[in-house]
Amino acid sequence: MSEEYKKRYTFGADYGTSDFKFGPIACGEKPEIIENRGYFPDKESIMYRIVGTPKDIVVGKEIPLYLEAREDLASRLVYPMRNGIIKRDDERAWRVVYEITRYGLSSFRPADPEFDGFYVVASLSSVAPKYMYEKFFDIYRRIDEEERLVRAATIIPQPLSVAIAHKVPTCVVLESGHGNTQVCPISRYPIRSAILAINRGGGDANALTAEILKDCGYGDLAREEALVRMVKENIGLVPLDLDKAVKVARDEPERFRAKFKVKGTRITIDLAENSWMRFLIGEYVFNPKHEIFQSYFRRGMPRPKDVKVGDVYFRGMADFGEAIVESVELCPIELQPHLYRRILLSGGNFAWKAPEKLRDVAIDSATKMERLLEKQGISDVKVTMIEDPQFSVWKGCIVYGYAVPEDYGWSWERMEGWLKFRE
Repeated sequence: MSEEYKKRYTFGADYGTSDFKFGPIACGEKPEIIENRGYFPDKESIMYRIVGTPKDIVVGKEIPLYLEAREDLASRLVYPMRNGIIKRDDERAWRVVYEITRYGLSSFRPADPEFDGFYVVASLSSVAPKYMYEKFFDIYRRIDEEERLVRAATIIPQPLSVAIAHKVPTCVVLESGHGNTQVCPISRYPIRSAILAINRGGGDANALTAEILKDCGYGDLAREEALVRMVKENIGLVPLDLDKAVKVARDEPERFRAKFKVKGTRITIDLAENSWMRFLIGEYVFNPKHEIFQSYFRRGMPRPKDVKVGDVYFRGMADFGEAIVESVELCPIELQPHLYRRILLSGGNFAWKAPEKLRDVAIDSATKMERLLEKQGISDVKVTMIEDPQFSVWKGCIVYGYAVPEDYGWSWERMEGWLKFRE
């Protein structure tokens, strides 16, 4: 196949902990996006027998049409990449990955008679073990055998994809999604011995948001994860200084009032005099060690734990400033100043809004990171919140696919190149 064919049919696939972003360059600046989840319906339900043969698993935008009772969601709704790692023997999780991958590739099957499969560039967590690479290649091979949709595939770490998209060969990438955060120093390639994994992401901010909703009288709604996420994204704020922000918001409750109406329903969330709590959501993402969160832990909200998944040790309570310093200090001393000078923030967990009328106490993610690093004694830094943080990994996949020559075969030693499924 020609390089021109490869460029035309390079396909990016970013497997985030919450969302799956996918598509070829024809998508333009933004790929298609579905939630990285699958629903296993109750096939014994009488309604399924009436309406026809049920699907074994539902993925994509149809999922809401199949959801049943709230109490069934925990057992039937599967998010395969809660911490970026799928256990080798988690059959339901791998089934979801297979289905969303097939869904994504099938969605873009072209009418071109010359089409003979995509060149797929998949991006996984930087802490994904080798067996996950093997499993993903097996999935692509199966899909090609069944539907002739994958000519070749390669896999790259998500932080590297971000650096490639922004043409920054030396930097630190913080990639923060729903389930975890990756701190990855890059000097031409990820410095794997210095990668730090944090067991904290957007899902933890969701958990705190649910507790806030309970405190404000919305306990029945706090059980629905999709609603909680919407509330978090629409009312959460990152404080410059949490203590000051809480004091100001309590003194001026109307200026900081948090209201959110769920589109298409009669539901309106109004925190009223408790609107100061909106600052807790953003602070918790960056620094869960503030004493104000202790009351939530005592009441039973899970504390972000230090956990070991496979061979990877995930930190729980480290604030992001501490994490960057710890990671960078595992690198050669001569390299460290260059790493601090370019820190890139990527992922939906950094997409916080700072309304202009609240800028005296509410800030964006880049400014928050600079403040946390100042507390660690690091002042000569440049923290950049990349454009379209949700889609930066996907963009890097496309750029990488263009750049890697078609005849550069996969190397398990270097973990790079194209794995071809047929000539």
